[in-house]
This record gives sequence, C-alpha cells and structure tokens, in this order.
Amino acid sequence: MDKILLGSHVSMSGPDYYLGSVKEALSYGENVFMFYTGAPQNNKRTPLENCKIKEGIELAQKGGIILDKIVCHAPYMINLGNSDPDKFKFSKDFLKSEILRCEGFGCNLLVLHPGLHVHMGEEIGINNIIRGLNEVFNDLKELNVTICLETMAGKGTELGITFEQIKKIIDGIDEKYQNNLGVCLDTCHINDAGYIVDDIDEVLNRFDDIIGLKLLKVIHLNDSKNPLGAHKDRHENIGFGEIGFDSLIKYVYDSRLVDIPKILETPYIENKPPYKEEIEMIKKKEFNPSLKDIIASK
Repeated sequence: MDKILLGSHVSMSGPDYYLGSVKEALSYGENVFMFYTGAPQNNKRTPLENCKIKEGIELAQKGGIILDKIVCHAPYMINLGNSDPDKFKFSKDFLKSEILRCEGFGCNLLVLHPGLHVHMGEEIGINNIIRGLNEVFNDLKELNVTICLETMAGKGTELGITFEQIKKIIDGIDEKYQNNLGVCLDTCHINDAGYIVDDIDEVLNRFDDIIGLKLLKVIHLNDSKNPLGAHKDRHENIGFGEIGFDSLIKYVYDSRLVDIPKILETPYIENKPPYKEEIEMIKKKEFNPSLKDIIASK
C-alpha cells in the first residue's frame, strides 16, 4: 500500500497558502497532491515569500508526502496554440513565470494543457505550441521542472487529443530540452477522446509505442459523465461514470505505473470534497455505491 502514490487536487489560499494545501492533502490520507500556484482563471499571484512554503514542506515531510511527486498545474489561461501574437506572448510569459513559481515551491512536475488552435487548424496550432515551448525553454535555459503535456478530450479546438498529437509536439522540441518534457494521462479525457480505458494493456502499449512510457509522469484519475468518444470533458466521481470503478483502479495498481502519482480531480458532492472517501474506497479495492450519499450527509 505504501507504494501507491495517490492524491487529489487541493486548494491554495490565504492565510496558510501552501501550508494549507499540505494540511488539506493530509486530511484526505494522501501521499501526493496537485495544486495551482494561484487562481487558474487569472494571473494574480501571491508573492512566494508569503506562501508559507517552508512550513508546508516541513509538514509534508513529517506527514509522509512524497515531495518529488507533488504536482503543479499550469493555469487555464495559457494557450501556446493561439496564433494571435499578443495572446501567444502573454501565454509564453505566463508559462515562464509559472515554471519559476513551480521551482520556488520545490515542485518538479508542471501539468500543462497543450493548447487550442482557435480555428486555425491542427498543424498551425501544434507548430505554435512547439515554437512557444522551445522559446520558453531557451529563455529559461536550465530547468528543474518537467512540463507534462496533458492528454485532452477534444472539446472545441483542443490539441493533444491523441497520443500522436502529443508525440508530434514532443518531436518538435529541441533535443537539448527533451528532458524537460513529459505527459499527464487523464482517464476521463482519453475516454472522451475515444480510447477504451478498461483495456489498460492496449492503452499503455499504444502509449509506449507512440510516445514511450518513460515519459508518462502524472495520471489524472477521473471517471467520465460521458460515453466513449464524446469529446465533452466532464469529470465524474470514481465508479459513478461511464468508465467505472474496476477499470479505473487498474491504473492505480498496475506495476508499470507504480512510481507515477495518481491525482483525483473528481467533482465535489453537495459542495463537499469527495477525496478522503474516494481514496479509502480505492485502497479497499471495492466500489461503494453509497459513497455520494455518505458524503452528502456529512
């Protein structure tokens, strides 16, 4: 059980900031977690010196959280696929600042939505992403952070909806920066993109053949409200969606994925976080059909 790296998205807000994030993760029984360094919808950021980072790291160490597996998530506002020069520059500059903040928190993993082509087409969008990442890497030179491109559901003009698209981005990055790239596999997203999540061997073998399993750094463990190939991206609680409990826990216990943090981004139930109960259910390896009612009644 100790080998399972299991956590969730937690908040970071005043007055405790990062210390509060760690406290929240520990209250759910987690040994990893994911957080945003600020609100994902805007670029307002609390200075690092006010974020209680040292206190958070000390508590994480005491609580058994695996520090080098903690995950940051880049803001939604970043879109390197955009052809508009001002929006492209904004996204590039914002990503650079988020990478530096990620390093400031001592985090090694930064999940990034690849981007949207905004009706300019896949080829143009992917070329923009490649150019943007290369320029970010070149500007920052040496990085201690791995940018993990997230697999997407295919909503709107999203890119990164197939393993082939992710691979195309990776192949376009200058060789000297290849070690700064990885992938985040989201189970809801790949279901909605058309991959059969239940067939873990097929999914992982295809991933390995096209991208390489060594580049898989993070798993977002989410059920889906929508059927296979819906391209909708609506997360559901573990076992209550179209993917199902038995399919999802394969990604927690598979020996090929032992060292990869699994992060829950499932919906709140009656405005209450479900993560403690979902994690307990996953550890027991037994689906609890009453889980939503239990959480709602708390």
